[in-house]
Amino acid sequence: MSAVMESVRVPAAGVVLEADVTVPDDPKGAVLFAHGSGSSRHSPRNRYVAGELQTVGFATVLADLLTVREEQLDAITGEFRFDIGILSARVVELADWLREYEPVMDAGIGLFGASTGAAAALVAASVRPDAVRAVVSRGGRPDLAGKSLETVRQPTLLIVGSLDEEVIELNREAMRRIPGETRLELVPGATHLFEEPGALERVARLAREWFQRHLPA
Repeated sequence: MSAVMESVRVPAAGVVLEADVTVPDDPKGAVLFAHGSGSSRHSPRNRYVAGELQTVGFATVLADLLTVREEQLDAITGEFRFDIGILSARVVELADWLREYEPVMDAGIGLFGASTGAAAALVAASVRPDAVRAVVSRGGRPDLAGKSLETVRQPTLLIVGSLDEEVIELNREAMRRIPGETRLELVPGATHLFEEPGALERVARLAREWFQRHLPA
C-alpha cells in the first residue's frame, strides 16, 4: 500500500507543534497520537503502532505536544508532562487542524494516547465529540482526565500490561466513570513500557482492530 509522508508545523494553542503525517491511498480514518510524559513524535513504540495502522489503511499523525524549548524545560523540571490542561488543549487544536487537512478531511478521527497522553486524549474526546470517534490508551493514566471522563461517550479501549498493577487499578476506576463503550485489555507478562517480547505487537493488533471497528464511516 502506497502512502504520502509529510512533516508539518501546526499552530496550536499559541505555539507551533511539529508533526509527521502519513496518509495511505483512500484512508479509512486518521489516528492522532498523543505521546506520554518525556516522549515525542519520535517514540519508537508509537511509531511502530502507527506503522501497523498504516498497513491497514489508516492515516497517522505523530505530533509533539511540547515545543523544543518546553521539552528542554520539562526534562529539568517536569513541569509540563503532567499538565493535562496544556496537553489536552493542544490535542484538541491538532484534531481541529486534522479535520481541515485536505487528504483526510472526510475521514473519522481516532486518538491513541500513551501514559499522560491518554488523559489528554480523553479530555480532547470529551471536548470534540463530533470529531473524535474512538480512543485507544496504551499504559495510560486516564484518571488524570478528571471529570472529563464522565462525558466521554466514544468507544474507548484501555490497554495495560498485566504486571503494571497500579495502573491497572487506575484504569478500572476510569472504566466505571466513562459512560461510553469501554473495554480493558491486559497484555500478559507486560510491564508499563511493553518492552517484553510480543507485547507491543499485541498492543498494535488490539489498536488496529479497535479502530477498524469504530473508525470507518
